[in-house]
Amino acid sequence: MPYLFTSESVSEGHPDKVADQISDAILDEYLRQDPTAKVACETLVTTDFALVAGEIKSTAHVDAEPIIRETIRRIGYDKPEYLFNAETCEVMNRLHEQSPDINQGVERAKDEDQGAGDQGMMFGYASHETANYMPLALDLSHRLLQELAAIRREGRDMTYLRPDAKSQVTIRYSDDHRPEAIDTIVISTQHDEFDASENVMLDQIKADVLSILIPRVKAGLSADAQGLFTDQIIYHINPTGKFVIGGPHGDSGLTGRKIIVDTYGGKGAHGGGAFSGKDSSKVDRSAAYAARHIAKNLVAAGVADQVLVQVAYAIGVAQPVGVFVTTYGTTKAKGSTGATLTDGEIAEKVNKLFDLRPYAIVQRFGLQNPIFGQTAAYGHMGRQPGTVQTTMKDGSVKTFETFTWEKLDYVPQIKTEFAL
Repeated sequence: MPYLFTSESVSEGHPDKVADQISDAILDEYLRQDPTAKVACETLVTTDFALVAGEIKSTAHVDAEPIIRETIRRIGYDKPEYLFNAETCEVMNRLHEQSPDINQGVERAKDEDQGAGDQGMMFGYASHETANYMPLALDLSHRLLQELAAIRREGRDMTYLRPDAKSQVTIRYSDDHRPEAIDTIVISTQHDEFDASENVMLDQIKADVLSILIPRVKAGLSADAQGLFTDQIIYHINPTGKFVIGGPHGDSGLTGRKIIVDTYGGKGAHGGGAFSGKDSSKVDRSAAYAARHIAKNLVAAGVADQVLVQVAYAIGVAQPVGVFVTTYGTTKAKGSTGATLTDGEIAEKVNKLFDLRPYAIVQRFGLQNPIFGQTAAYGHMGRQPGTVQTTMKDGSVKTFETFTWEKLDYVPQIKTEFAL
């Protein structure tokens, strides 16, 4: 019997995502000045107020206030009527020195012996149902809001748009777990005041979503994905009605409160640790990236159609305490006897191929570089690897790779190891 699965996303103007972006902007500034900085930065935003707090160990000297204001301005909160304004909001800085008790568990005489910055378990997931190996419902939810933000910035259509927005997509799957159609799309977008009545306003927003937003999203999809958009889709557009008050004025925002949006939209699993504002010594972030890299490369190499990888650590210990893999019964790889490999056998090969010590992860993905600002909205996974140019402390301009954990650079090694 067909079944439904749903994922959501939130825009860069959502209050929790504003907080995430501020935390990662501060992290990037510390790394720009000091690649070895240890940073744990949390942000709270509410009506015309932003607070940053956390623990830092660094030789860098960072003035947080202009970074906070520029981040808020870039997102689009730059008008007094939003009641959260980059120019006027109060800023409070409560960053302080990191506890030496934590640091002694991380730093070692040899860099490669660096211990994990905390205990915990991290998960990575990949599926063959999209080109970027992400769950389809989440991928579409992200795309809807990325396109909505692009429309807002262009300023030609839907000129009433404000930065805060949420989306949700429900996919109908067949018995054999293949996407059949989009069942429901939910879009809630903040907007300016309308001169017209609320019913006229809602009709205008819905008409624009259907005639402007949806065609632009479909244009960027494969033919198969476009075919999922049928006339039977149920649309809920601003279903609560008027949405003028939004952003941090409408609801307070906190770093790390959208961890499912940041990862896999409820598919696979999540260890519970947030990402933004944390340097790569915190395995909550770096090991989650490594687990995604493993899962994505396994699926791309043809080991299985769907893979979940778990890595777990003890604080201060370099080697993971365990590596777990499940393919949900979709394994294609076979052993020397011709029998399908078990998940345990796949995990053993993963341990052989991938160095999962924190130092090795940091080096493999360049995680001491100031590359995290781009991760803090629209998901940390499934993004296109690229580059970013940054002016360093000495005035030099350097180019760094972004989303390095999304590379398919281990596919040849995996194919060799699994005889594919």
